[in-house]
Amino acid sequence: MDELKVFTGNAHPALAKAVVEYLGIPLGGSQVFQFSNENIFVKILDNVRNRDTFIVQPFSTPVNQSILELLIMIDALKRASAGRITAVIPYYAYGRTDKKDQPRVPITARLLADLLTVAGANRVLTVDLHAAQIQGFFNIPVDELSAINLLTGYIRKKELANLVVVATDIGISKRARDFAAKLNAPLAIIEKRRVGNEDKTETLNIIGEVKGRIALTIDDEIDTAGSLVNSVKTLLEAGATEVYACCTHPILSGPAIKRIEASAVREVIVTDTVPVPPEKRTSKIIVLPVAPLLGEAIHRIHTGLSVGAMFQQE
Repeated sequence: MDELKVFTGNAHPALAKAVVEYLGIPLGGSQVFQFSNENIFVKILDNVRNRDTFIVQPFSTPVNQSILELLIMIDALKRASAGRITAVIPYYAYGRTDKKDQPRVPITARLLADLLTVAGANRVLTVDLHAAQIQGFFNIPVDELSAINLLTGYIRKKELANLVVVATDIGISKRARDFAAKLNAPLAIIEKRRVGNEDKTETLNIIGEVKGRIALTIDDEIDTAGSLVNSVKTLLEAGATEVYACCTHPILSGPAIKRIEASAVREVIVTDTVPVPPEKRTSKIIVLPVAPLLGEAIHRIHTGLSVGAMFQQE
């Protein structure tokens, strides 16, 4: 497995190109398209026999097509005798469906893990899973990277005085605590509950002191931005002077951009684990590149170096 090969589907080719640019290698050749009957066809154009292969494919919109493209690409590489196949999934969709919280519902995050394994993936590389226990759904190695150094590095450069880090719900509080430690700031938590199966939340309380401080909210993803807008309003009503927001995965579906633009949030700092098209790159949306993080992790996996050491340096 001396030779490293990186391929991409149609989910986020720009990210894959930035990753191979970091690695100093060409992007692997492949054909990935749909026939008129919506059947997906994949052909690997390079020799991958006994090669160390990586497929960069976030589960971004259209989500189900992106998932199936990755599964078929894995199968194609397996049948082409690739030495090792690593699924690089910067954004792992269905992460919220990680447990049975209602009667007669699936655990789709586990189902996806099974599908990836059966397809032939030997390991998975991902960024900021919605829940840490998703790693345990796999019977193959999973390297979960974190965008924390990328996001906190940007915030440090702004030199915001009297900062408080705010977890947008109790489930994200551990990640928010890590942010707070890196920024040497106190932690607050917004207590909220989700209403039914719709994307609606109800804010109940703020745990911690935010009055007179600049608030920085932390979440793993922003979907329709309803929770974010409610959090911003709640924090300002509680006396916060300004509100910034950080998240790793900018899904930004439906009315998200209009809601963010109409809200009082100063900036929303995100990464490009999923594509952020020009129409979503407004003055409030700050997009940080994640390719160097993924590229370094791929290099370390390929050469047998520690991936965890990447996060012990800061």
